[in-house]
This record gives sequence, structure tokens and C-alpha cells, in this order.
Amino acid sequence: METTVRIAYLEDDMAQAELVTHWLQEAGHNCIHLANGRDFMSLLRRDTFDILVLDWEVPDMNGYAVLEEVRASGNQTPVLFATQRDDESSIVGALSQGADDYMVKPTKQAELLARITALGRRAGVAEMDEEKALTVGPWVVDRARRQILLDEDPVKLTDKDYELASYLFQNVGKLMSRAHLLEKVWGIMTPIESRTVDVHISRIRRSLHIRPERGYRIKTVYQHGYRLEPVEE
Repeated sequence: METTVRIAYLEDDMAQAELVTHWLQEAGHNCIHLANGRDFMSLLRRDTFDILVLDWEVPDMNGYAVLEEVRASGNQTPVLFATQRDDESSIVGALSQGADDYMVKPTKQAELLARITALGRRAGVAEMDEEKALTVGPWVVDRARRQILLDEDPVKLTDKDYELASYLFQNVGKLMSRAHLLEKVWGIMTPIESRTVDVHISRIRRSLHIRPERGYRIKTVYQHGYRLEPVEE
């Protein structure tokens, strides 16, 4: 099964946007489309994505300016430019500013999906090996048995607590919004703020004893979401 990639897409040509969004969704990915740069930046300030796909010439704030602001903020989400600009100076400028890939329109379906897959791998968006355990500090995620061990002892978790904790352990250091977690763990796409994630985060903190003295913490980032991160001594 293909890995689902969460994509934010900036494009003001509505026919093009509809076609590309259809291709991405047909391939099993989740795509949120916006048509102007300022709205796009507002989205990025409140939500998290695996890949950003940018057109260059869009209203309010062009794709290059969006890229500049994204990188200046410390956001290292992989960026793919998909634009009609095919001159060398534009390509070099975008890549030098921090774009990870660049493709020239007209957009071809197979090429786009191949580039998305490659960027997803680069970003660490991959299915975890069902037979291979993942060790993070004193915790071991045993996918084959669907359990998490702490100091070699299995911890009793509900199915959703296990899935959420497993996803966090797969993505140590990544800041993830509540909407992102709802989509990835629950399969729910909703613009409504939900306390569901907060309740489960609180529960797995307690059940798995995720706290600084264990070397890791689940940090709450105000108005954004959560990040499982190592604690420096």
C-alpha cells in the first residue's frame, strides 16, 4: 500500500488545481489547496504537512516569497515548485532559497506522483516495517504484536492510544497539529478543533510515563499541536 502523504498545495489556476488535487487524492494522498499566498501562510501557521507544492505566480504573495518566509521561520517541510517558469535563473533561485525539487508545467501525472513519492521518502514519510520493532529511549514499539514496552514490560493501552503513541514514536522531533494527528491516526479530516487528541495525549503521557526524567517529553505547542522530543540533560 502506498504511504499517505499530507500535502498543502498553492495554485491560483483552478482548473489546474482541481486536476492535480484529483491525481494526488486518487494516489491515496491528502491534499489541501489554497489559491493565494497569504492564506497559504496562514494555513501553515496553524497546521502541519509532509510536503508543500507551490506555484510561482499567485495573488497576494507569490510562491517564491512564500518559500522565503517558510524557510525563514525554520520550517523545513520539503517544497516542490510546479510552475511555468523554465528559465535557469528562476530554477536556480528557487533551489538556492531552499526548494527541494522543481518541475515545469504542463504538469504530468506520472512525473508529479514520482516526485511526491521521492520527497515523501526524503521527509521520512514511510510505512513502518510491520515486523521490525522501533526503539526510542526506554520504549520499544512492537508492531507485530501491536504493543509498546517500557523497560521491557508491555504497557496496557487502548487501540487508539497505541496507534497515537506509535505514530509519535515514528516521528520524534516533528511538530504535528491536532488536525494532522486526527487525519493520520483516526482517519478524520475536519477543520473543527477537537479535544479528542488532547485527551489521548494526556492518557499516553501517563500510561507510558513519557516525562523528562525518562529522556523524552510530549511538548504542547500553543495553538498548534504536539511534538515528541528528547530532553537535553
